[in-house]
Amino acid sequence: MTAAPTASSSPPSQPAQADVIRIRGLHKSYGALQVLRGVDLSAPRGHVVALIGSSGSGKSTLLRCCNLLEISQQGEITIEGEPVRWTSAGPGRQPADRAQVRRLRTNLAMVFQQFNLWSHMTILQNVMEAPVTVLRQNPAAVEARARALLAKVGIGDKADAWPAQLSGGQQQRAAIARALCMEPRALLFDEPTSALDPELQQEVVKVIKDLAAEHRTMILVTHDMRLAADVSDHVLFLHQGRVEEEGPPDQIFRAPRTDRLRQFLSATMAV
Repeated sequence: MTAAPTASSSPPSQPAQADVIRIRGLHKSYGALQVLRGVDLSAPRGHVVALIGSSGSGKSTLLRCCNLLEISQQGEITIEGEPVRWTSAGPGRQPADRAQVRRLRTNLAMVFQQFNLWSHMTILQNVMEAPVTVLRQNPAAVEARARALLAKVGIGDKADAWPAQLSGGQQQRAAIARALCMEPRALLFDEPTSALDPELQQEVVKVIKDLAAEHRTMILVTHDMRLAADVSDHVLFLHQGRVEEEGPPDQIFRAPRTDRLRQFLSATMAV
């Protein structure tokens, strides 16, 4: 693997409009419950795509299908121009090549709602673990990158602390540094601020805004409409497993076309 860039560098330059993630006609069910009903999504390089909608609309499931944490029953998923190969269609569908899945996943890094830091490791060890053990990168180089990333998200002084010693906002920022240390092509955020008190939310929001300003490719599931409006290039509003409406944030938040989106925004933005 090539030498790691410094933490302040932008992602490797590539054609601006190439899709890092492309999904077409995605269906996902849990038994008789249909969660996704033919969803399309494109995440162009350097763009932020926000997924909004009520709880149960399929946002988090769609995000988890992007990196194959959930297996869809129908539809195409393409990562960095490479389609995922499947064994079949329908309830028994599985990826045909597990090695391909592992390789494609190295292009993506997910930040979860509940941080998911390993409690028996220091913050520095948490950030270093995957690049060293999964990507088999040089530990000294990874440590230098990890320390720089912790400084980047504002917790450089917490490298030797344990997760339990950090606030929720600090833990989430450590989780973001851990994701960045994999040098992913895209970052996937699943409600990154919803488990935090309002004051701590702003610590994480600032980091996400800084990453968006660097033109990082991101897919962001959020109930924070202000965050979605501020950082996204494109917004998808999901309702009952379908994309009810999509477009640039100015259109979605200032001139919604559908009654359902108008109702949703009236309820969420009035809070």
